[in-house]
Amino acid sequence: MMKSTRQALASATADFATVSETPRLDAELLMAHALGTTREDLLLRRLDDPAPPAFQALLARRLTHEPVAYITGTRAFWTIDLVVGPGALVPRADSETLIEAALEHFGATGPATILDLGTGPGTLLLAALDQWPGATGLGVDCSAEALTMAADNARRLGLADRAVLQPGDWFQSGDWVAAINQRFDLVLANPPYIGTGELLPPEVQAHEPAGALFAGADGLDAYRVIIPALPRLLEPGGIAVIEIGHTQADAVTALAGAVGLAARVAYDLGGRPRAIILS
Repeated sequence: MMKSTRQALASATADFATVSETPRLDAELLMAHALGTTREDLLLRRLDDPAPPAFQALLARRLTHEPVAYITGTRAFWTIDLVVGPGALVPRADSETLIEAALEHFGATGPATILDLGTGPGTLLLAALDQWPGATGLGVDCSAEALTMAADNARRLGLADRAVLQPGDWFQSGDWVAAINQRFDLVLANPPYIGTGELLPPEVQAHEPAGALFAGADGLDAYRVIIPALPRLLEPGGIAVIEIGHTQADAVTALAGAVGLAARVAYDLGGRPRAIILS
């Protein structure tokens, strides 16, 4: 007898308990994808439908620890939906802390110019441009694959006329700031900040790009390059909001103080240090 969507969700939730911290949510997102509908429509109207055959293949992929966002090809972030896939970091809800901090600083008027260092699929840049329709922005990434996703997302979201995307790598030798020939009201960055010896969940370690995750033995190498460049990148009165690991606030604050920048911490919804606001 064919299972209903409701029954298949219950079974998948039990299966996912060994591979995910959010087994029910994962099951619902994959079921909605298999049905070609939204999660909201699934929960409100489709629980008694027959479970689609395609769901089993999606379930099997998730059981190998493949990220849900790579399986469905999309991830919601702030007010936008992004197309994502292998080669780019999966957007995470914790990173919305950076947009919240910028919104608290700039209010509805917003910044006029935005720089996103390590833009990936356009996550922070496009969320900020969607938040402030009068702003323009530049997204920089060393990955051609990620920049292609970012360009596709910008076009799909109707933001391509306000977003410039260009390759750049702060870990390269030479003056990478010279390739960015303007100053910005807001600099955003979610750089790699994992120490090379740290253990990560299998879905991250095996599937997401190492270059977007690891930054030297202590996880601070990206900050050592980005933070000294900020005085040359920020407009007077501008701010930088940079994501950090939850144990790195003191170390990153010290790096900022060494170049004369004031720093304060922004916390995520779990109450953990998640971003440093620099001015």
